[in-house]
Amino acid sequence: MGSKVGRYSGYLRPLTFVVDWTILILLAYAFSFDSKQWAFFSLYAVFSWIIISIKTDYYEVYRFTKTLRIISLAVTQFVVFTLVVFFYFKVFSYTEYASQEIFNYLGRIFLLIFLFKLGTYLFLKKYRSVFGRNYRRTVIIGDSAKSNQLKEFFIANPEFGYKFMKQFSVQDIVAQKPELQNCFDYIIHEDIDEIYCSTSDLDDESISEIIDFSDNNLKVLKFLPDNRDIYAKRLKIDYYGYLPILSLRTIPIEEPINLYLKRVFDIIVSSLVIICVLSWLTPILAIIIKLESKGPVFFKQKRNGLDYKEFYCYKYRSMKPNPEADIHQVRKNDVRITTVGRYLRKTSIDELPQFFNVFLGEMSVVGPRPHMVSHTHMYAERIDKFMVRHFIKPGITGLAQVSGFRGEVETDHDIINRVKFDIFYLENWSILLDAKIIFLTIVNAIRGDRKAY
Repeated sequence: MGSKVGRYSGYLRPLTFVVDWTILILLAYAFSFDSKQWAFFSLYAVFSWIIISIKTDYYEVYRFTKTLRIISLAVTQFVVFTLVVFFYFKVFSYTEYASQEIFNYLGRIFLLIFLFKLGTYLFLKKYRSVFGRNYRRTVIIGDSAKSNQLKEFFIANPEFGYKFMKQFSVQDIVAQKPELQNCFDYIIHEDIDEIYCSTSDLDDESISEIIDFSDNNLKVLKFLPDNRDIYAKRLKIDYYGYLPILSLRTIPIEEPINLYLKRVFDIIVSSLVIICVLSWLTPILAIIIKLESKGPVFFKQKRNGLDYKEFYCYKYRSMKPNPEADIHQVRKNDVRITTVGRYLRKTSIDELPQFFNVFLGEMSVVGPRPHMVSHTHMYAERIDKFMVRHFIKPGITGLAQVSGFRGEVETDHDIINRVKFDIFYLENWSILLDAKIIFLTIVNAIRGDRKAY
């Protein structure tokens, strides 16, 4: 067999290990260790780093890995390693070291290691797109819609390092077995690295032959899901004894550690907003709201939250009291909106009292936006998968809102896309994704959103 020009260099990942470990060891000189202490700490640091990286999948970065995923892995690795280092100085060190010294050490290694990791990843992407090197030769067996989408992806994204070579018709292969052998001959002759196989039209015998060929010739084989939507989802596999069981979706927030992190984050943020902002803003707005129109300062409305349970969602009142408040959404140039209410809604300040809901545990800072009960019932009957949003707590802001689908639902297109973004958030949650959504929410509030009315 020929050399595998398409794979990463066999030295690249070991080089990454060596660089990271070297940084850990050399920067340990910052502490006033004697040679024995330095050797022991270095061994402890490297061994701990290895164990943590195995648990966090820190080095599981591939050419198709997203930058946000790399940042998420780095944050997880660094947080756990920080705890491990502080544990060492608490238990094993005979000399007192100030926390500042330890943080200086950790800050330097994290900066250097992260810059090296991200720099290598970005360099390889540029190296592939500009010089056409470090690529993998690919063929696609199948001509379904998903196969053609994959072909277009390979052609349009050279920075991922996939060189599309040929697409084979499934119909020809199934109808004429010699065609399958011609496909195998081409793969061998052109030194193909990866085979992408569509399962939608292939029969079991053809799939078995392709699997056997790939195994016997050390070719990477990957399958495109068939036309049944279930295989296009991020399925989770568990084993009951030796029996594999597929779960329809995983919800990261349901993991105990993630629940704890998100709740702690919510409590900290909501407490800061209540103490530092609402404590003085509420009396001022109360006077302004009362001067313009009669009615309460706060507007409360029943919404559906986690597990479809109802709760009262709070806002600063931005409309004149009216019997339609629980039935009709606000529309553009709605006559019910007061003068001060228009400003409150434009800047999203009217939503701030919902931090009380967050503090009480009824909502989260980030999550799917809750709808009024009457609309929830309506959308649940009309919109597919609408109820999936209620697997997690609703939020003050959400991915759908920062992606252009906030405010009034003018057509089914709006609510359908809102549900899609909410389900994506539910299935792909991370602290970094929350931080990104909060940042975009602040930017949109300052810049102004066309649907903020």
